[in-house]
Amino acid sequence: MPIACSLFPVHYLRSMSEQLSNEILLQAAQQFGTPLYVYHAEKITEQFNRLTAAFSKSDVKFFYACKALTNINILKHIKTIGANVDCSSINEVKLALHAGFPPSNVLYTSNGIAFEEIEEAKNLGVHINIDSLSNLEKFGKKFGHDYPVGIRLRPNIMAGGNLKISTGHDKSKFGIPVDQLPEILKLVEQNNLHIKDLHIHTGSEIKDVEVFVKGIEVLFDIIPHFKELEFVDLGGGFKVPYKKGDASTDIELLAEKVKEAFNSHPYHRPLQVWFEPGKFMVSECGYLLTQVNVIKETEAITFAGINSGFNHLIRPMFYDSYHRIQNISNPGGEEKHYAVVGNICETDTFAWDRKLNEVREGDYLVFYNAGAYGFEMSSNFNSRFKPAEVLVKNNELHLIRKRDVFEDLLKNQIELSSL
Repeated sequence: MPIACSLFPVHYLRSMSEQLSNEILLQAAQQFGTPLYVYHAEKITEQFNRLTAAFSKSDVKFFYACKALTNINILKHIKTIGANVDCSSINEVKLALHAGFPPSNVLYTSNGIAFEEIEEAKNLGVHINIDSLSNLEKFGKKFGHDYPVGIRLRPNIMAGGNLKISTGHDKSKFGIPVDQLPEILKLVEQNNLHIKDLHIHTGSEIKDVEVFVKGIEVLFDIIPHFKELEFVDLGGGFKVPYKKGDASTDIELLAEKVKEAFNSHPYHRPLQVWFEPGKFMVSECGYLLTQVNVIKETEAITFAGINSGFNHLIRPMFYDSYHRIQNISNPGGEEKHYAVVGNICETDTFAWDRKLNEVREGDYLVFYNAGAYGFEMSSNFNSRFKPAEVLVKNNELHLIRKRDVFEDLLKNQIELSSL
């Protein structure tokens, strides 16, 4: 069965992305069962190519923020297209190295972690950003000037889709506040630290490119204090469209603004710019396929109860996020309004009043934009199985993670014989 190719003119990239065909999604659901995550490799490539094309006139490197999706096959694909990888834990670092990334292409940005984890990252030879005065002091006392390191700063800028995904404001736990620059400089001088990188990340779902410009302006006031800087890291947070008409980050305009800013920056030598796109790389490549268990009609609303829940896709309940939903097994049916709900013994509503083609028991519903923070944030809540994962690459379906079985629920539990 042919797969719809996602290669199309650059001007179309500003609108909703090309999708895998309903036929392919149905084939995947019937072949591997549901719930099922499906990822489109060529879409990831397309997103990365858009970034590199936009910034082709600047010295920019991209590190995929792998917390969005860490399946080892996704990481390997991302390596083959030329991206680097950004990690938020030591285990993500190890996954990246296992996938074949050389340490020089791996970035680890710590967040409130034990110093031992930073030491382990140092021993693995990767780039490190430190986000607290405490760990910066410990690093300096132990390694001094021997190992170049970066500092994550909190720029005190409010940005992002909502407070839960805003990380740069003045009450955020992330980074060292910029107003603590004197303390940073004191530690750097006392311990002869080699600071090669300044890092900021203001949030996720950032539509306004001026937010990045403000971050750059904050850094320009700080850069002159660090004589060994090689690059600055502006983080990620690019907005992706979730439905038709959605605004998204204008990547091409952002590239122009960044180029203008750094062409006139006051530092004494050129600085490379790093970005950490995560959701931008994988959100639109992902689909969650589900099947309808029950239709429950009431006077107030009709419920479509599916064989999934927030144990598989927590974003709607956690972030109030919108995911487009389509009935791919009855696309010509009369449109009606439904509350799409899960099978978890908690409130797990994916959509309260969603217009869908008539939904019948047994129909397949697909959730779009499910590549980022979908499977990655899944759990076995209610002792339900995690879904399988499938990668569509080169027009073929590849199983890249098995569905849980009962034995997986018992794995690592120690059953006491004396009870």
